[in-house]
Amino acid sequence: MELMLLLIVPLAAGLLCFATNSRAGWERLNLGAFAVVAGLAFKVAGDVAAQGTVTALGGFLRADALSALVLALIGFVSLVCSIYAVGYFRRDESAGKITRAQLRRYYVLTPLFVGAMLLVPLADNLGVMWVAIESTTLASVLLVTFYNQKTSFEAGWKYIIIGSVGISLALFGTVFTYYAGVGLPGLETHGGMNWSVLVGVADKLNPQAMRLAFILVLLGYGTKAGLAPMHTWKPDAYAEAPVPAAALLGAGFINCAIYAIMRFDVLAEKCLGHAFPGKLLAGFGVASILVAVPFVLVQRNFRRLLAYSSIDHAGIMVAGLGFGGKLGAMGAALHMLFHGVTKPLMFFCAGNVQQHFGTPYFRKVHGVMHTLPWTGGLFLVATLAVTGTPPFSLFQSEFNILSGALAADRGWMAFLFIGGVVTIFAGFLVHMSKLSLGVPAQPGPRVAECPWKLSAMAIVAVAVIGLGFWLPGPLYELVRQTTQIIGGAP
Repeated sequence: MELMLLLIVPLAAGLLCFATNSRAGWERLNLGAFAVVAGLAFKVAGDVAAQGTVTALGGFLRADALSALVLALIGFVSLVCSIYAVGYFRRDESAGKITRAQLRRYYVLTPLFVGAMLLVPLADNLGVMWVAIESTTLASVLLVTFYNQKTSFEAGWKYIIIGSVGISLALFGTVFTYYAGVGLPGLETHGGMNWSVLVGVADKLNPQAMRLAFILVLLGYGTKAGLAPMHTWKPDAYAEAPVPAAALLGAGFINCAIYAIMRFDVLAEKCLGHAFPGKLLAGFGVASILVAVPFVLVQRNFRRLLAYSSIDHAGIMVAGLGFGGKLGAMGAALHMLFHGVTKPLMFFCAGNVQQHFGTPYFRKVHGVMHTLPWTGGLFLVATLAVTGTPPFSLFQSEFNILSGALAADRGWMAFLFIGGVVTIFAGFLVHMSKLSLGVPAQPGPRVAECPWKLSAMAIVAVAVIGLGFWLPGPLYELVRQTTQIIGGAP
């Protein structure tokens, strides 16, 4: 029942927002719907951790530990974004930056976007999963163009064109995966495209077809995740979308794309062994980290900086999968969890700074802590957390992935991994220390910060700090089971 409600609730919220004409109604519907979604997602995650796989509609919807982890992250991110959005859009509306029609568009599209994201980990059928990911693009591109500016439309066109090429490659990869199993016993029925069925016969799949399928899937879903060199849509989309929508893209949707890669990686490794998919994943992962490095160092726009941070973290997760072994798999699962929880705080702080100072450029913003003390302080906390500084949780996952590289005797890869991560840490720290701790260009009194936005930031900050010291038992069990799935366990 919970699995069906996870899809019904956001769809109903979007339709009700379309039929409602008041801002208060839109805000309440979104807040209520995403509170229910988060509660249901956490309930499913708890059930899976305690009892194992949960199914509905005759197996059409299926949630194992990997699915439940992604569901919980989507639920958490969507809830905090809905809280932050109240204060964010009230500020934009009072400043005359948006119309009531634009506001309505946001509150209608966001639940539909989240609903499509929720279907990705819930769909057992790989074809339905592809449809769900394509549906997220249709909803999110309208959020990228939300402000109706020339730069917004350019970002939207780049996003839809590059994303469409990527999703087309993923479709071909899905078709070749089906072809790889043609003729095998048990795949003649309607469940022949179900991951739970394919994983049981993956060692018997046609290796030539599976090799081509995995290349296409990695390129296709890697485009959606923002892996280099398919990453070029990300900086523009993250910079132009309203902050709550950008946070959903950067902390929610990225997990859906990585999730799809993980599912196909399990099939490929069972069919081809670890060497072929492992080298591809490690290569794309480390390349993404290295591509992000120079852009982080010379970046002038802190909204675009968050995009290159996401490219870096997508690379880290994929590299963990490529290094393989228990350490690599656990590192990838932990990194997905910790990055999904941490990244919204970066977006929220960036949104507060941009709204107050009226610019996203570093050269025009200094000494945020003098004017917005809570935002400036939390921006530094988020910077340390997202760059993997001890004792924050991302250090643990990155250390696991590095250990996985050394255990797999990938010395050069480990060296490049360390060099990229350390350089990005230095670049982030230089940028953010000047932004938060520098001397304001025009000193002024402290500004009262919006309680709606501060509430969302406080929830995320508590989770970020808490996970640095303690991983709750059910969450650890979910990560442990996810590690087993990524390692090839059905």
